[in-house]
Amino acid sequence: MSGEMLVIDIDDGIATLTMNRPAKRNAMCDELLEAIDGFFSSPPDEVKAVILAGTAGHFCSGLDLGEHKHRDAEGTMRHSRAWHAVMDRIQYGGLPVVSAMFGAVIGGGLELATATHVRIAEPSTVFQLPEGRRGIYVGGGASVRVGRILGADRMTEMMLTGRKYNADEGLGLGLAHYVVGAGEAMTLARDLAGKIARNAPLSNYVMIHALSRIEDMDKAGGLFTESLCAALTQTSPDAQEGLAAFLEKRAPKFGE
Repeated sequence: MSGEMLVIDIDDGIATLTMNRPAKRNAMCDELLEAIDGFFSSPPDEVKAVILAGTAGHFCSGLDLGEHKHRDAEGTMRHSRAWHAVMDRIQYGGLPVVSAMFGAVIGGGLELATATHVRIAEPSTVFQLPEGRRGIYVGGGASVRVGRILGADRMTEMMLTGRKYNADEGLGLGLAHYVVGAGEAMTLARDLAGKIARNAPLSNYVMIHALSRIEDMDKAGGLFTESLCAALTQTSPDAQEGLAAFLEKRAPKFGE
């Protein structure tokens, strides 16, 4: 584990991805981002859900400024768009992703976390967007993902002041969905990932893809898309199995 930037462990259909740069508080460099992208670009067939975590007390402290490369405007834009592509693959790759968060969830680390679908925070968690204090602006998707959670007004204040939010504050704002005790994030992450992995794969896929896009639509478009999703899932073999399992008072066996 000590020599790998991203440690991947697969057990019973759950892939645990551990960012492993302890001396850098798991700060994001191009190599680590490429490793994450590589997994989500071609995940193993047996994987039904993913847990994303850090090591040595931190989730991810953002872009590694110590390895920052000078780029012109075009190069900076292309680099930002590359981040966007990776975050989109995490959010829309079709696999439900659970973040087990502790310590630094800062800058690019918060962008990464908000691309995942379920977020669990331990008491040590700190959420921050410090880019404004460094004379730069977010480039990995925070304007959209964090902005839609917080709203533009609160995110503007957060960036202008460099304000930090703790786990409980993050829960109230929607940056986290669960707050647990110290050392308990992975336990809950495994429990939730296991439950999610037992859902019908098609319904998981549709939920991941449809809901955030419906948020962008007008009312009529959103309702029509909902009907299409209902038609797709409710006429599937897994829907028949789910109904049969409910009537027979047993656990469903999807995908068989």
